[in-house]
Amino acid sequence: MNRRHLLLCVSLTAAGCYDGTTMAGGDTDSGTAGEDGSGGPTAGDDDSGGPADPPAEVNLVPEGVSRRLSQSELDNTLRDLVGDDSRPARLYLAEDEFAPYDNDYRLQTASRALIESMEVLAIDVANRLVEDPTRRDLVVPCTPVSDDDAQCFDEFIRSFGRLALRRPLSDEEVATYGVFLPFATEDVPGVDNDFYTAVSLAVTAFIQDPEFLYRIEAGTPTTDPDVFKLNDYEIATRVAYLLWGSTPDDALLADAEAGLLTEADTRADVIERILTDDKAMGQLHRYHAMWLGYRAIPHDAELIAAFNAETTALIDRVVFDDRDAYTALFTASETYVDTALAEHYGLEAPAGGEGWVSYGPDRAGILSHGSVLAAFSKFTDTSPTQRGIFIAERLRCNEIPAPPPTVDADNPPGNADDPNACKEERYAIHNELASCASCHSLMDPIGMGLENYDIAGRFRLTDDGKPDCEISGVGELPGVGAFSGPGELAARLVESGELERCATEQYLQFALGRPLEDDHELVDHVVSDFESEEYDFLQMMTNLASHDAFGFRREPSN
Repeated sequence: MNRRHLLLCVSLTAAGCYDGTTMAGGDTDSGTAGEDGSGGPTAGDDDSGGPADPPAEVNLVPEGVSRRLSQSELDNTLRDLVGDDSRPARLYLAEDEFAPYDNDYRLQTASRALIESMEVLAIDVANRLVEDPTRRDLVVPCTPVSDDDAQCFDEFIRSFGRLALRRPLSDEEVATYGVFLPFATEDVPGVDNDFYTAVSLAVTAFIQDPEFLYRIEAGTPTTDPDVFKLNDYEIATRVAYLLWGSTPDDALLADAEAGLLTEADTRADVIERILTDDKAMGQLHRYHAMWLGYRAIPHDAELIAAFNAETTALIDRVVFDDRDAYTALFTASETYVDTALAEHYGLEAPAGGEGWVSYGPDRAGILSHGSVLAAFSKFTDTSPTQRGIFIAERLRCNEIPAPPPTVDADNPPGNADDPNACKEERYAIHNELASCASCHSLMDPIGMGLENYDIAGRFRLTDDGKPDCEISGVGELPGVGAFSGPGELAARLVESGELERCATEQYLQFALGRPLEDDHELVDHVVSDFESEEYDFLQMMTNLASHDAFGFRREPSN
């Protein structure tokens, strides 16, 4: 058997309880593993040996399936697991679809291209690991006394396997991965094999293991036939990928081993510690970039860096530093800029080259940031329609129907024979046809209220390149009232009472890895909790992850 076939065989044998159908479809019918806390009979049943009780608020347990690591999660995992910060998943794997988040499991279908790309990725990551003595010695917890040092290799397999598969390995699994040790002394002409040849092969196999690539949540039965109780290791994985976007570290796995995660009260203390890690900040920054659409915007690198610094500073101040009401993210009267960005916006330059400065009139909060204002544009200029869709769907959670197939949405509205027409005149055509007005009346009036701010967030009085086309800058939030500029828009959103609930729904969609469906009771519970905590977003995250229902899963209904 050649090495490639052996790698595949070991990866699938070690995860032998997961069949090809399960992994391809992402179902949760994952079987069980060993009896050492890794998913077997002792990992969730009650002390009597019978089914466990479901949580008291069993109606709050959402449906879910096993989820594949997103490209970002895989890169973060390899960074934390083997110190590889080259972002290999971005290099070898196709980009995930953002809808608007990159972890929607309905879109995570398996394919031959994925399997083959993972093989190339795994080989590259493993080879570069063993070629780097510093990183290699952090992964291998012992110094081999010979190339065929079975004791050291066994210690490595147990240590690395626990971190890679996010649970302890059984003796049988350790023996399965032990088949790579003979390659350390294999006599191959022109090849210098040694102990680390076997390490490289084992790492390659672990990275291709379905239990590494997928977040398997089997759980054990409860007295409710549709609800399963997760074990501590499954909860550790769920918590880590939600709050860090990465794999559990050694300390979190130790908490799981100590049984601190299945009970909600002890889990809360663990989560508070997790949220002090810088990875929690990074994860929340990334969530906001996906939610508010600025994860990829069309500007030069220097301006994008300044935008990112401004936006992350505000998120950190509101969520982590001041623990302010989350609405302050939208109504804040100050922003963080350097001298160049202050000049770009026309604001007073900060003392010392960078810092917090007052917005002045019309601007307030994150909707005034160039990052957000640049996110929903089109035709190399602002698009009132796209900005209106953003506000309606991302901040009010009002779904806007897709345009009919006969509509050419790739071209701006208006008379193509009149290139001098002002934008407000061109967009008025949407109101002339009833078939257009029914939808555009929910979008365009919002976007028009932001037209005084160009694609880079700068204030302007006229259309770009058309000094005779004065911008009124007056818009309307349907059902709420008129506004002018992002400051008044934020005030209207807060006034409507919709913002807090929609922000909760968006975070829950991200947490569950799917659009919300029959999750009304869960949303109501989290919104009520959010309100009772005076809209402290960090506390909302803590309460969600430490709630008793978070340690259970519900079988999908179809």
